Amino acid sequence: MKTRCLLVDDEPLALKVLENHIESISQLEIVSSCANALAAMEVLKQHQPIDLMFLDIQMPKLIGTSFLKTLRNPPKVIFTTAYKEYAVEAFDLDAIDYLLKPVTLERLMKAVNKITMETMPIIQEEQKILEQEGFAYFRSERKMIKVKYDDILFIESMKDYVKVARTGDKPLLVKQSISSLENMLPANQFVRIHRSFIVSIPKITAFTNHDIEIGGIEIPIGRLYSRHIERLQKQ
Repeated sequence: MKTRCLLVDDEPLALKVLENHIESISQLEIVSSCANALAAMEVLKQHQPIDLMFLDIQMPKLIGTSFLKTLRNPPKVIFTTAYKEYAVEAFDLDAIDYLLKPVTLERLMKAVNKITMETMPIIQEEQKILEQEGFAYFRSERKMIKVKYDDILFIESMKDYVKVARTGDKPLLVKQSISSLENMLPANQFVRIHRSFIVSIPKITAFTNHDIEIGGIEIPIGRLYSRHIERLQKQ
């Protein structure tokens, strides 16, 4: 299946360059191109699924980073911008990559390949079976490691990697974004409480409106994820 893309940029020339590059990459499909965040919001509502969004930052009315923060279930994002100073914020938002204009085809292909690196080499039907059996595979230290869901305490984002904290074993360091893991793990057992943390619901020993405790470790609840407390109260 092709990766369905949305392009958002208020510069017509930059948008055209991006379109030309993407059309030369067979695994990508352009669903729509927009000049601002408000138009992009409408596309996201009407054309599902959108797998990948190429997002400019400096745009009228609403800048790209602020727009991304408004989305509850955003697609994967590659920022395209002429400004270096937003890079830290962009990666804090789990961006796949941060491309400086003018974007070259070589640099774009490198960014797109990161998405492939994040995808576990297990087909969807096999992954469904793994979910039913209560475990998943993580790529770490050049091998695929089987981890039972019941053994996972929490997952912490660490820039380009995530740390999978486990019961009775050393943590795994996995080159994968926390957002991709959030989509992979069963929602009835795991909940994201912070841009940097996913926790195992059965392993929670106490919680307040501000933090969660697992095995004596206090993990903060992010402001944007505070609504998940209501879900925990119903468990």
